[in-house]
Order: sequence, then structure tokens, then C-alpha cells
Amino acid sequence: MNYNMRHSLLLILFFLLVSLTGSSQTNDFYDDAETHDLSSPVLYIDGEVANPGKVDFSKLPLRSVIVKEDLLKEGKDQFIGAYRYEGYSLYDILNNSILQKKNETEFPPIIDLYVEIENTAGEKAIFSWGEIYYPIHRHEIIIASKVTRIVPSKTKDLWDLPSDNKVVAASDLLTERNISNPVRITVRSYEGKFNIIKGMSPMFSESFTIFNGNSRIETMSKLPDPMNTYRFPAVFYGRGRGIHGTAPFDGVMLKQLLEKHFAVSRENIQKGFFVINGKDGYHGVFTYSEILNRNDQAEFLLVPLPANQDGGAFRIFAAADFFSDRAINSVESIKFELLK
Repeated sequence: MNYNMRHSLLLILFFLLVSLTGSSQTNDFYDDAETHDLSSPVLYIDGEVANPGKVDFSKLPLRSVIVKEDLLKEGKDQFIGAYRYEGYSLYDILNNSILQKKNETEFPPIIDLYVEIENTAGEKAIFSWGEIYYPIHRHEIIIASKVTRIVPSKTKDLWDLPSDNKVVAASDLLTERNISNPVRITVRSYEGKFNIIKGMSPMFSESFTIFNGNSRIETMSKLPDPMNTYRFPAVFYGRGRGIHGTAPFDGVMLKQLLEKHFAVSRENIQKGFFVINGKDGYHGVFTYSEILNRNDQAEFLLVPLPANQDGGAFRIFAAADFFSDRAINSVESIKFELLK
């Protein structure tokens, strides 16, 4: 047998072995299966932007996320598959939308903005501006146009493939916000009345009140006992003023205070949001999902401060954020609402 024949036989045996064992030819676990096209998205942007209109996907880069999809079925979570999705991130889609906030004069900060995504079936999903533009890990919310199964090497489970383009939120635990065939993104600022006192100092709120809509649930001046305390190291850096410090934050998980009042449900995950307001009227919108439905353990802390410290008695620390802008001081109220 000459060298060429022997070399060819060895190659055939190698590829046969690869096909039988399911071994990958690269170190990437997420590209071993065939990629399938989803239906082409058609999407419009409107709301509080100066340049509403149809999204031109041809000008946008493809992003990739990996997702373990899990839905609520009759009150219990049900795993439906693991996938790699490719598509267009909300970050890129909204990047050239010129904001035109209705409340710009009263409240210029952008942390009270959110986007409402609606699909052809009339379903809606909410995303805060903060979870789109502030995270350390960007481009994790996409409109998917391609899908690849992530197939277990031993069981070879082939999860059902979706056929429609869809919203995919990679950091969600229960993936109820992954609605199919989105057609409209509406940018909104929160409509509410706040007593805004810019530069208020000293500032201290001895308690905060939790509301469900306009109904008061409870007022807290100290943390319930017992609660686990967590220390999160941080480089605290603001979008405007830069470095604020490198001291760690010690607090309790905000979700542990809220989950007893606001149950996990499809409606809450898709359409629920909290408005957190400080003593000076500085406030932000945070979705139910980014506080109570994370799969990355990048939690929100409620941090108690000494009685004599400016910005106490409680402040918010958003561990997932690159910037410090959503760290609301002297928390006075936390209000839950649903998209209408």
C-alpha cells in the first residue's frame, strides 16, 4: 500500500471515529450542530425617539448568545431545550434612535426609560434601558434570526427547533420574555410625579415603602431577621463623574425582599417592572425579570448604611452594571407595575 492510499484510509478512519463518538473538531461546544434560519424579522421603532421607523437589519452585525430555555407550564418550570441563537442585539437596533424623552426637562437621566416589545400575537415583553445599555456583558438581548441546537454528547437529545424569529434574553432564568415574531419596539419614559431635588445633601431616608401599584404593602426601616448578607467587591464607576471608589458593598439580595410579595408568573416576567425612587426624586425603572429572574447571579443588593451617612439608610447596588448610575441612594419607595 503506497503512502497516499494509507494517508487517505487514515483520514477516513479519523472522520468515521469523530462521527461515531460525537467528538468536536474544535474546542467550541456550541457549534457542533447544524445552524437553521428562522423567519426574517420585520421590526419598527417608535415612542420617545426623534427618528421612528423600520429597522434596517442589513446594517447591523450578527451577535451570538447561548440559552437554556425554560418556560412556565401550569405553574411549574419546564425545560424545552438548549440553543445557540444568532441575531441582532437590542443594543445595536436602538443605538441610532435619538432619544426624545417626554420628561426631559424634569428628569434628564435615562435610567427611567424602558422598551416595550410587541409581537404579531399581541404579546408584550418589557426591557429596561438599563439592562440594555448598562450591563458589563453587552449584546445579551437579541432578535434571533438563526438557531443551533446545543446537543448533549451522550444522550444526543434533539430539542424541537423554533421556526420564527424571536426575542432572546440570555440572562433570563425562565425564558418567558423570548416572544416570537416581534414587530414593534416602543421606547417610553416612566410617567409619574416625583419631588426632584438635584444635589440634595445631606440626604437620608429612614425607611422605604413597597407598593403594588398604588396599594401600600409594607414599610421597612430595618431588614428582616434573619437574612443572609453578601459582600460584592466593586470598582464603582459613574458614566459622568468616573471613579467613585473601590470599597465593597455589603447588603441583602433585593429579590429576597420582593419575591414574597410578587410571585413568579408569566405575566410578571413578561410585563412587570419596579420603579425605585430615592429621597431626592432620583428614580429608575428595573424589570421584574432583571431583579427576580436572573440566571447569572449578578444580583441587585439592598445596602444598609449607617444612620449618619449621607445617602442612607438604604441604597441599591446593581452588580450586573458597568456604570454606577442605577445605584439609587436613600431609597424611599419601591413600586411594582405591569405594562398596560
